[in-house]
Amino acid sequence: MTDTASIEVLLATLNSADVGSLDAIAEKMEQVRTELESLDQPELAGAAGEALVALRRGDVAEFRRGRAFLQSKIGHLR
Repeated sequence: MTDTASIEVLLATLNSADVGSLDAIAEKMEQVRTELESLDQPELAGAAGEALVALRRGDVAEFRRGRAFLQSKIGHLR
């Protein structure tokens, strides 16, 4: 998959990470984190990890901020 296609998949995954069970949302965020690592984006992968930690501790506001940050930054990778 090209980097552009990967970025589109990441954005689609992030956009869908607001519905479903907490486990399903956490799984999507883990997929995003892993894909960012494979795209050699360690800072963004770290941000995805932080958003995942916020979700797991129940800090919904921080999770949403992290997700919005990732959506913005990943969009600029195109």
